[in-house]
Amino acid sequence: MKIALITLSPEGGRLIALIARELTGSDIYVHEKAPPYPGAKQFSSIRTLTAEIFRRYEGLLYVAPCGVVIRAVAPHIGSKYEDPAVVAMDAGGRYAISLLGGHEGGANDLTLRTANIIGAEPVITTTTEALKPLIVGVGCRRGVEAGRIVSAITEALAEEGALPEQVRFLATAEVKAREPGLILAAQTLGIPLRIVRSAEIRACLREFTPSALAAEKIDLPAVAEPAALLAGRRTQLLLPRKTCNGITIAIARESFPWSESGPAVP
Repeated sequence: MKIALITLSPEGGRLIALIARELTGSDIYVHEKAPPYPGAKQFSSIRTLTAEIFRRYEGLLYVAPCGVVIRAVAPHIGSKYEDPAVVAMDAGGRYAISLLGGHEGGANDLTLRTANIIGAEPVITTTTEALKPLIVGVGCRRGVEAGRIVSAITEALAEEGALPEQVRFLATAEVKAREPGLILAAQTLGIPLRIVRSAEIRACLREFTPSALAAEKIDLPAVAEPAALLAGRRTQLLLPRKTCNGITIAIARESFPWSESGPAVP
C-alpha cells in the first residue's frame, strides 16, 4: 500500500517520524512552517497538496484536524471503489480515525495499523465492524504456529456459542506485536489484530486473573484477559482466561448504549 503521511505541525512531524519507521516506503509531506523532516517534501497549502496527490496514493494519513482534512479531500471524492483510504490523526496521537474508504479503500486497516504503532485508539465507524460485540484476548509463547492459535480461538468461541464473524478484534500485548503465528492467525480468521501497550496493562484497574508465567517471562501481570478488556469500550469478561493447546484465550463482550438503556423511541 503506497501511503502519504501529511502533517501541518511540529508535533505532527514528531508523530509521523514514529509512524514512518513502521510504514516503510511511505512518502512524507510536512508544511513549510513546520521544522523540516529528512527526506520529506514541503508544502504550503494542504488543499493544493491534496489536489495534487489524491489519486497518486492508496492511502493518505493526515496528522491534522478532521475538519481541515474533510475540506481538503471533499472536492476529490468520487467512488468508494476508487477513492484512496483517508485516515486522520490528532497531533497528540490519541486517536486514529478512519474517514474515507473504510472497507473498500482499506482505511479501517490503515487506521488499526497506525493505532497499533503509536498506541492510539482506533476509531472505526463502519457499522458491520462496530457492531461486532466480541474481543478475543490472546497470549502465546514465542514461535507458536498460526494453526494452533486459530484452533484455540475457534474452540474458545464455540464454547460460548459464538463465531469468528462476531469478533471485532483479536487483542494482545505489544510484546507479541511481531509474533508471526499470531499475525498469520489474525489474517487467516479475517479479524484485525489490536495491540495493547504494556503500560496500559500494568495500569489496568479492571479485575483479571494474574498470570505468574506472564509476570516471569514478559514482566506483565497477565495478557489475554486485560488485553481483551482494554481493547474495547464497556467491556465485560465473557470467558475468563483458559488455556487451549498451550495458548491462553479470554473473551470479552462489549455492550452498546442502546442495549443498556432499552429500545430506542420510534
